[in-house]
Amino acid sequence: MMGSHQQLNMAESSALKTQFAPFDNRQKIKGGRPWCDHCRKPGHSRETCWKIHGKPVDWKPRQPLEKEGRGNHVATDEQSPQPEASPFNKEQMEMLQKLLSPLLSVQSQTGSSSNQVIGSGTLAHKGNFLSAFTAGKKRKKPWIVDSGASDHMTGDATIFDTYSSCPNNLTVRIADGSLSKVAGTGSVVLSRDLTLNSVLLVPNLDCNLLSISKLTKEKRCITNFSSTHCEFQDLDSGKTIGNAEECSGLYILKERHDPQEQPQMTVGEFLAQEGIVHLSSCVDTPQQNGIAERKNRHLLEVARSLMFSMNVPKLFWGQAVLTAAYLINRMPSRVLKFQTPCQTLLKSFPTTRLISTVPPKIFGCSVFVHINQQHRSKLDPRSLKCIFLGYSSNQKGYKCYSPVTRKFYNSMDVTFFETQPYYPKNDIQGENSTQEYQFWDLESFSESPITTENHIPPESFNQPESIVDLWDKEHIQEETEERALSQQTHEAEPGPNPSKLPGNNAPDGTVDSELENDILNMPIAWRKGVRSCTQHPIGNFISYDKLSPTFRAFTSSITEIQVPQNIQEAFKYPKWKAAVDEEVRALEKNGTWEITDLPRGKKPVGCKWIFTVKYKADGNVDRYKARLVAKGFTQSYGIDYQETFAPVAKLNTVRVLLSLAANLDWSLHQLDVKNAFLNGDLEEEVYMDIPAGLETTSNFNKVCRLRKSLYGLKQSPRAWFERFTKVVKGYGFVQCQSDHTLFVKHFPEGKLAIIIVYVDDIILTGDHEEKIDLLKKLLTKEFEIKDLGNLKYFLGMEIARSKKGIAVSQRKYVLDLLNETGMLGCKPAETPMDTTVKLEESDGSAPVDKGRYQRLVGKLIYLSHTRPDIGFSVSVVSQFMNNPTEKHMTAVIRILRYLKMTPGKGLFFQRTTKKEIEIFSDADWAGSVTDRRSTSGYCSFVWGNLVTWRSKKQSVVARSSAEAEFRAMAQGICEGIWLNRLLEELRVPLKHPMVLYCDNQAAISIAKNPVHHDRTKHVEIDRHFIKEKIEEGVFKVSYTPTNCQTADILTKALARVNFEDLTEKLGMINIYNAA
Repeated sequence: MMGSHQQLNMAESSALKTQFAPFDNRQKIKGGRPWCDHCRKPGHSRETCWKIHGKPVDWKPRQPLEKEGRGNHVATDEQSPQPEASPFNKEQMEMLQKLLSPLLSVQSQTGSSSNQVIGSGTLAHKGNFLSAFTAGKKRKKPWIVDSGASDHMTGDATIFDTYSSCPNNLTVRIADGSLSKVAGTGSVVLSRDLTLNSVLLVPNLDCNLLSISKLTKEKRCITNFSSTHCEFQDLDSGKTIGNAEECSGLYILKERHDPQEQPQMTVGEFLAQEGIVHLSSCVDTPQQNGIAERKNRHLLEVARSLMFSMNVPKLFWGQAVLTAAYLINRMPSRVLKFQTPCQTLLKSFPTTRLISTVPPKIFGCSVFVHINQQHRSKLDPRSLKCIFLGYSSNQKGYKCYSPVTRKFYNSMDVTFFETQPYYPKNDIQGENSTQEYQFWDLESFSESPITTENHIPPESFNQPESIVDLWDKEHIQEETEERALSQQTHEAEPGPNPSKLPGNNAPDGTVDSELENDILNMPIAWRKGVRSCTQHPIGNFISYDKLSPTFRAFTSSITEIQVPQNIQEAFKYPKWKAAVDEEVRALEKNGTWEITDLPRGKKPVGCKWIFTVKYKADGNVDRYKARLVAKGFTQSYGIDYQETFAPVAKLNTVRVLLSLAANLDWSLHQLDVKNAFLNGDLEEEVYMDIPAGLETTSNFNKVCRLRKSLYGLKQSPRAWFERFTKVVKGYGFVQCQSDHTLFVKHFPEGKLAIIIVYVDDIILTGDHEEKIDLLKKLLTKEFEIKDLGNLKYFLGMEIARSKKGIAVSQRKYVLDLLNETGMLGCKPAETPMDTTVKLEESDGSAPVDKGRYQRLVGKLIYLSHTRPDIGFSVSVVSQFMNNPTEKHMTAVIRILRYLKMTPGKGLFFQRTTKKEIEIFSDADWAGSVTDRRSTSGYCSFVWGNLVTWRSKKQSVVARSSAEAEFRAMAQGICEGIWLNRLLEELRVPLKHPMVLYCDNQAAISIAKNPVHHDRTKHVEIDRHFIKEKIEEGVFKVSYTPTNCQTADILTKALARVNFEDLTEKLGMINIYNAA
């Protein structure tokens, strides 16, 4: 029965005598048994009474006994299973004994023995039963989860992986209060994920104890208890490293068997045992695997086509091959009589169910995966931008990957943009290419593994490493860092070598690598000899030849350097890590917070890191700036904030100051307040989560109690501005009423100094240089100020100054917008809006992605601060934010195409002889086909330079063109009154009255005389307002022909000739013109 003589010998050596005792004589041995004084029953003592301590962990119910007697046996294995009833009758048992007796005699003659117990067997004869069983390896005692144990303890010395002895005087107090000696300590490996360190060996201990306090401290995990089980979960990875089940009131750790620990049979042994002859192909002889190699070629050809068509990086080659297999299985084949492999499979196996039958989509395109409501808050985005990488193998859905979160998502709620690749195409691959941006937006995939998750994670997708661990990593070389910073702080895969493109005349077909990298890092117009396959390269529409060397270096710097998107990316580069370190030191120095426990009933706000680059006046990088920002959108009014209003500088005011500076030759200085919001005192009780990168074991499950205001809090701008206002007023400056962020100080000699502040960015100007320098020193004493020199870059606006005047543009903003939308290689348009197109809400076209439309229009609205030429078109497309359609999106694309034509166009403030305010007002009549409302437009000039403009649909329907023009005049006069009050506070000389130009004679007549009563009886308020200002001598209304009406560009779409003429009258120039 045992299979070998050695096994029989072991079974014989371990089988002991079976003792029979009649049932009637059982009570005779009672006198010698122990007695329990607690339950009054024999057979045990009080120390082992089940009524007090419960049943043992390994207790099992006893098998029912026969009435003939009881057979007792003892084996070397202490936990051998009970004998089971044999299915043999008496005659069969006697025959089996005869067969075994020769084998036993032969085994006894060999005399072989072994001290190592590999197995044990017992042959017991009890009445008519034969019980034969084997016990294998000695069974280990289970581990009991103990919340009262201070250390892991065991009494079994054989389970240690590493072990060291302890002094003899070391003891431990166990549950009954007695002291037991500790023989040694060591580590015990319970599973691949769970290793116990510093386990005490207590020989007198009869069980294994797992200390919860010790485990949670060492492994940085949490323990979740329920009525039936408990589990240990790692806090960093979220992985379950162990679990236990409840048994008799105790939690017993479940054993996790590792398949690698089991003895395995090699393939060769298995084939030899089964009598199978195994032949393999020769090395480097693929022709012997013809069918497999041909199918491999088929898969790779399809996979390469998928990747090349949408510029998918080689990192995703596996997903491309899986997608290729998916498509091949669903494409008709001539070999299969023009049936698909899936159809053939279904015909052969009708019960087969294909896992995925979703419609095919373009591999590598941009998609937006819907985020379920339980995984986002009300203000979070409702979708996540991903790249489409195929089809799920075990779910009916699409497989999408987010490079930001580095996770896969399987979902059917996906919005596809199949014509838009996620990664921009390079020069050789299509129209969306450009010479300037030849990088791929990768996120250093090779440095961290891709994790597959089927759920949308919470707001913080990745648990960051501690700041100490991240800073201790190997520093990247300076040269590598500078090159990586110019490529969006990502490890980009190299693009195609321009020298190897067809038609290149390089003699050897190669270009020196350093020269090639220098060319790719240069601005667009500086690259020579780099071919492009796009028909409309951006280099044809922008040039840097007219710039001075200093400003050319400045524009090159702000174009090349990009900022990281999260703290994980920032930690890869020493300069960004130093910026984070500087921010942390500033926060600690200022006493911004204190670490404490979260009080009951309080909810902490989150936080995130924001990164930016500050530049010097010469274009060189001043510093890399990291900012910790609180997520103030989670605050609740009346609980952790009260008043929040804080003014910021009006860009209209900034343009007025630029016009005065150009005419009066004022200097323009720029200051930056470091950690501005940290200077404000916080009155409310606000708690914040521990910032990413600052988590340690000491502050685990704790929060920050904010003592100072922090960026992102709703009340922080107000607290900072109140402090700044108090300081500046203490220096004798007066706060203007026309703009509360404007502070002016007039000196007896007739000179003045001006301060205007936008959050922490400050502009200083005026004609008193000594006082301006003194003001810088005073502000430096009160705040931590960084002097950025002459004004060059303010709120995304590039400011260039020469003897002729000041040019303001948003060139970099336009290029970034075109690159983001994939429009760098598009065909340009000469005007921002088609004159033949009339947009309406319900035009019958298909709807488009609402979020993308709103983001694009929002960016265009900000761009219009320096681009009045797109004012009307942006005003029109912004009217359809609620339900955009393809026709509306086409209008937005038209604006982007126009920006491609003139990316560097902007305002020009020049010295003029005019000392007055001029306003042009105009309106169309019933231009909106949706509600037949008119559009008002006005533009105002201060000292000959354009400073304010507006294009807005009127709030009511005008019954005549005169009425529409009349309402536009009222809006223009309101703007002029504000400008007049601003200049009066600056004490700037101004010629009166202000002039209002209009091209409608009827509207002018209504303003001057009470005529046309039937037309004006329902607009009495505007009529009296205009008449009052004219009679006071504040305004003078003059007629201007329609072809000279500058505001006409703000009320309707114009043809190219008229449009270019009016943009020139607005004072717009393009210093980057490539012509």
